[in-house]
Amino acid sequence: MEQEVIRELSTVELIERLEDESKQLVKLKLNHAVSPLENPNKIKAYRRIVARIKTELRKRELEELNKSENK
Repeated sequence: MEQEVIRELSTVELIERLEDESKQLVKLKLNHAVSPLENPNKIKAYRRIVARIKTELRKRELEELNKSENK
């Protein structure tokens, strides 16, 4: 998932997407622990997607705090 796509999503959608991606990451890690994945780079990709979503959520949170402080 590209950063531009993440920016276009609403905050509610981002939270839902974060939950889904986190669950998928946990599932991939468990499957990899039981038997090696065909493409273990998927774990890395999901980890990065989760990080991008968390970063965007934090950015929005800080923007809201700045707006409320400036009022």
